Amino acid sequence: MPFIPHTALDEQEMLGAIGVPNVDALFDEIPGNLRAAPLTEVPAGISEMALKRLMDQRARMDEVDLSFLGAGAYEHHIPAAVWDLVGRGEFMTAYTPYQAEASQGTLQLIYEFQTMMTRLTAMDVANASVYDGATALAEAMLMAVRANKTNKSNRIVVAGNLNPNYRAVCHTIVKNQGLILEVLDYDPITGCLLGSVEAALDDAAALVISYPNFFGGLDDVDYLTDQAASAGALVIGVVNPTALALIKPPGEWGTRGADIAVGEGQPLGIPLASGGPYLGFMCCRQQFVRQMPGRIIGRTVDQTGQPGYTLTLQAREQHIRRGKATSNICTNQGLLVTAATIYMSLLGNEGLRQVALTAHSGINALTDSACQIDGVTARFSGPVFHERVLALPVDASLVVEKMAAHGVLPGLALGDWVIGMDHCLLVNVTETKTAADIDRFARLLAEMIEEVKATC
Repeated sequence: MPFIPHTALDEQEMLGAIGVPNVDALFDEIPGNLRAAPLTEVPAGISEMALKRLMDQRARMDEVDLSFLGAGAYEHHIPAAVWDLVGRGEFMTAYTPYQAEASQGTLQLIYEFQTMMTRLTAMDVANASVYDGATALAEAMLMAVRANKTNKSNRIVVAGNLNPNYRAVCHTIVKNQGLILEVLDYDPITGCLLGSVEAALDDAAALVISYPNFFGGLDDVDYLTDQAASAGALVIGVVNPTALALIKPPGEWGTRGADIAVGEGQPLGIPLASGGPYLGFMCCRQQFVRQMPGRIIGRTVDQTGQPGYTLTLQAREQHIRRGKATSNICTNQGLLVTAATIYMSLLGNEGLRQVALTAHSGINALTDSACQIDGVTARFSGPVFHERVLALPVDASLVVEKMAAHGVLPGLALGDWVIGMDHCLLVNVTETKTAADIDRFARLLAEMIEEVKATC
């Protein structure tokens, strides 16, 4: 779609034609406290030629031989068949499945995606879908406040070891809905939540648990879920879909399981792609299904007894009155759902489990190698899935800069993300990393630490 800019004169002519004095008058029904503030951090415009040169320079900065960066987006092997099939016209151009009689293939695929996600998470129902993991969590928070009939609280208790990006996105989305986000501290030794959380959950609508957490650790989800249930709070699990092939799914946490499970579907056959587009998934218990945003596809039979698929639930403002809608989501990541479905179909249960096992053994091998370097230790104790924080004897951001210059992106320097972690590096290993890759990481890490020491 071409971009057609309007001049100030064009705008005045259009406003005059409809009898409105200015653009603000078009939106005068929106209360001032709900309007977005001016964009203060957007730089001044530049020419097309300058922009192209800038983007070429930025693209070259991303060229690395090896990346051990995770923190919410992960480099997994994607079988060639996935995007070869996704690129077929019947999938690539199938924007929406509104006409069931003409969209049976698309509807069946979404139904199979929902089925796979419910099996992976051990939840009752899955939707298809929302934008990404962070916005899925924000939608889950709003959903929990609506669904919790035990109290009318607007408080959401959030684990302090949740991905900071997720927390920031959720705050942006829910702050104008009147929700209050309260952050729980984590143990500085384990990186997991501290002991009893029952007092913090008093009169709270929901508890958000990250599993694995931002530091890669695994909280005691059974204990936390049971404590939330005792306090009358719903449990929202933020989960990594690959990890669920190996660790306990949210539907089996504690005595009753989590109430809502969300996460980022990017590990399921979606390339890193400089940050998107990605796929947010959401699952819940059956009793909350009418509070779930997005679409749900159902399977039935037609008049001849043949199986058929249809849009069963669409609690969106596009289909019902705005005041009755659960969300303002007006589309979904259908193409990414297609990729995730094909990826899971190709790997199957055992294939996904082998990916998870390989990643887990890889991070253990990397940790063992790195901790043989003088001054390098594991920052937190306890088990992890495929991500861990390493404490370095020097500023981690300087090490990242030097290693990247040698073609290896070693992970995320946590100094800008977590107070007091300037010397900490969040590293990730997936099935794409070999023993030789891990050896190269360890050798280069040792060399760059010594270089940084020499300049300090």
